[in-house]
Amino acid sequence: MPIGVIVAVAIVCIVVAVLSSAQRADEVAVAHEKQLFSGALANYGRTVLSEVDSVASSQSATQNIRHKFDPVWTEQRAGTWLAAYFKHDYILVFDGQDKPVYSMIGHHAADKAWFESARPELIELINYMRGRTPAMSGAIRLGPGSRTDAGAQANAVAIRSVLGQPAAIAAVAIGSDEGIAPANDTAAPIMLSVKFINDEVLAAIATQLGLVNLRAVDDSPVPQGDFVYQLHAPNGDFIARFAWSAKQPGAEIVQSVIPFIAVALAGFALLAAFVLRYMRRTAVAIAAGEVRLRHLAMHDPLCGLPNRIFFGERLEAVIRDVRTSKSPAAVFYIDLDHFKDVNDTLGHPVGDELIRSVTLRLSLALGAGDLVARLGGDEFAVISPVNGGTAKMMAMAQSIITAICAPYNIGGQNIVIGASIGIAVIDRDCAGAADIMRYADMALYRAKNEGRNRAVIYDAAMDADLSKRKLLESDLREAIETNQLRLMYQPIVNKSGETMTGVEALCRWTHPTRGEISPVEFIAIAEHSGLIVDLGAWVLRQALTDGKQWPNLTLAVNVSPLQFRRADFAGLVERTLMATEFDPARLELELTESVLLGNIDTAEASMLRIKALGIKLALDDFGTGYSSLAYLRRFPFDKLKIDRSFVMSIEKAADAAAIVHAVVSLGRGLGMKVTAEGVETADQHLFLRAAGVHFMQGYRFGKPTTAAEITARLEAPKDYLPVDVPAAMAV
Repeated sequence: MPIGVIVAVAIVCIVVAVLSSAQRADEVAVAHEKQLFSGALANYGRTVLSEVDSVASSQSATQNIRHKFDPVWTEQRAGTWLAAYFKHDYILVFDGQDKPVYSMIGHHAADKAWFESARPELIELINYMRGRTPAMSGAIRLGPGSRTDAGAQANAVAIRSVLGQPAAIAAVAIGSDEGIAPANDTAAPIMLSVKFINDEVLAAIATQLGLVNLRAVDDSPVPQGDFVYQLHAPNGDFIARFAWSAKQPGAEIVQSVIPFIAVALAGFALLAAFVLRYMRRTAVAIAAGEVRLRHLAMHDPLCGLPNRIFFGERLEAVIRDVRTSKSPAAVFYIDLDHFKDVNDTLGHPVGDELIRSVTLRLSLALGAGDLVARLGGDEFAVISPVNGGTAKMMAMAQSIITAICAPYNIGGQNIVIGASIGIAVIDRDCAGAADIMRYADMALYRAKNEGRNRAVIYDAAMDADLSKRKLLESDLREAIETNQLRLMYQPIVNKSGETMTGVEALCRWTHPTRGEISPVEFIAIAEHSGLIVDLGAWVLRQALTDGKQWPNLTLAVNVSPLQFRRADFAGLVERTLMATEFDPARLELELTESVLLGNIDTAEASMLRIKALGIKLALDDFGTGYSSLAYLRRFPFDKLKIDRSFVMSIEKAADAAAIVHAVVSLGRGLGMKVTAEGVETADQHLFLRAAGVHFMQGYRFGKPTTAAEITARLEAPKDYLPVDVPAAMAV
């Protein structure tokens, strides 16, 4: 019943709205046509004035009418011209005493009887032109013209009735006397023309405006649907009465809408018949699908595991159960290592299939009483009862890691990933679900920092570590903003070790209370918090400022992957070079292979833009990551840097020496220079030189030092030579 009432009210409102809109549309259409017709009459009058003015304002008219009246010229160039070419009905010329000196009706001269009958209707315009009357009360004056507050007029045009017919009357003063202002020139001859608004004129206006059956009518009734437009002078004198068949867009709207309203009414009737039946069926369907809907809302659509919402509800229930003296439980927070690399390199379909495979392995590795859920992305969580303490939890975590880390074969691709696990214990004194998940997350963070592929159980000390990290992060932000950091520079030498060819900028931080903070510690915090972007910008700017004093040295600056992947990185480098006026050819940016993973196209575009500035690119720590030959071929690196771990092992491990030889040969084959890092002994120096390394750096050639010390070394290079360099190497 309520639905029926609402539908009925809606239908009534629609009908009323349609009829009201139709009526309003008709009114607007008529008003628009009336406005157009009024404008057309005004344009008609102005056209008549323009035609008369083209004759009366000429120099010839001044000479042949005002200065010396020439009836022949007036007949040929005024009367005949306006009547023949512009179809003026009456043309008259009045002298300075308002006496007609020339008159023509069509192509014939007007007789005195006609002029006397028309004179009262024309003399009003003459008086207005002479400045005797300020207005024409019996006529509609068109436009402001040249009307002044007082005095004669140069021209005027009006619509009025002439001998019972509507007409446009135009008058123009002929010529002027020198030294007499137009407002005082009351003796000028006046050329006056009358052009009736007849059927021919109305037909032209109707064609132009699209008015149907436009005509002049008398007082007799007009057909229904025609609009009557009465033209009156300002004093109320009747001028003319016109009529035309008005457009009725409203009626067209109603006629076009009525069939749809009828169809809508029929549709509503059918709807009313089926609504009860449909509602009954819907109620049954909703009841039957409620369980299914809840399952979809509480489970992950990709792998079918419970989702974060389901997991949160179950975790709260488990906490309540544990608090009622039941046995403790634990949450295992699992994060897949290197999953993003799989998505980026092999595509999301392979990543989705990998998630399903991980789900299957977790389900097989866990017991019947364990709940496993997918929290999102590559994060999983497990709630499991604890019956054996720490040892059992670690054993369970290790079995999960072992299951996940076994190789996968998906789409013909062998995939190996890792897993890190954070464990939080749920006991009778535990906090709420949010705190349990926070504890598990802190333990997971510790597991990742300790090398991944491991499990860590939360303890209270982690809160202190987290607070310490947050405090250190805040201090680092302040240090960047207040310029508390400093740069040290480690020399890079040629293969003989005698000539310093460049320096590498290294950031150092002395904390006000904690003293010297290791770069390993504060760089990791900067990368985790996003401060690495501001830190990297500061290091680049400061290094370029210091490096300007060493014009013969290259300046190497390390770039973080997070910093390099920003879209505006190349622009930042360019702006910094311009601000410091540093030579781009001496700048060398050191990148690691992690910059390229999952970011190949963007990284290549950024590298090419940087290379276009004249900057060199070095691949740092080569050999410790993927060491992809495809990367070396595709990306425009100028230099390879052998990681210090291989240099330190060349005296002990044959495979390390072989790797160094291979890297040097590879670099030379690709046209790249090779730099060895971490050179500390003479034997390492000798081996690397024999292997063909181009440049070296390490404690053997100098520890990181201040900019002033680098300047001093350049001034006295012999004071800084390695003291134990064999004579055979000093070439």
